[in-house]
Amino acid sequence: MLDNIYLSIYHDLVNQIEQGSLPPDSKLPSENELAVQYSTSRETVRKALHLLSQHGYIHKIKGKGSFVLHVNKFNFPVSGLVSFKELTKRMRKKATTKVISLKRGRPSPYIATQLNISRTEEVWEVIRVREIDGEKIILDKDYFRSFIPPLTVEICEDSIYEYLDQTLTVGISFAKKFITIESITEEDQAWLDHKEYPMIAVVRNYVHLEDNTLFQYSESRHRPDKFRFVDFARRA
Repeated sequence: MLDNIYLSIYHDLVNQIEQGSLPPDSKLPSENELAVQYSTSRETVRKALHLLSQHGYIHKIKGKGSFVLHVNKFNFPVSGLVSFKELTKRMRKKATTKVISLKRGRPSPYIATQLNISRTEEVWEVIRVREIDGEKIILDKDYFRSFIPPLTVEICEDSIYEYLDQTLTVGISFAKKFITIESITEEDQAWLDHKEYPMIAVVRNYVHLEDNTLFQYSESRHRPDKFRFVDFARRA
């Protein structure tokens, strides 16, 4: 029951921060005041504040209290493995996904190299366009090794990671990411509302399972005016 209470407090405060009712740089009520407000103990409040701090919503200053950090709804987290569905849910934006291509077959030499596999091993290729508030701003190109459960258009339009979390016998663990700014391609121009931007922000992901198996390579191509890539770090 204690866990449910502190998570409820956490989510309530996150909502207030993201909706602007707790604006950036504002000071949160004290632990005692929050304990009274939520009819709980200071220990439970402290756990909720610790989670807010760890997730980059607040900064706790010893002797002064907890202060709200600036939260940009278009921030794209560098650390962590977050699906598009999870990201847009946090952003509270209307978002849709359109599957351009879904097929299983032999990989190109380039994809085989990225996945460190033989060209005789088949892969799933998924190409999707992400639309937020009516604008097509992300082109996602994903390549999965063929041992994952079969994919469908419906799964790819919803959330592949949510599906894999439920069906894989070995969980998704970590990714190595590379972020570059590159010249826009004809493919980008064909599928994105690029606004004549000459460049595109490209995130390349090499995603591993808990047994260290590399099972996914992806290129996520973002319109550069719509996202900034952020991390939140604390000095131990």
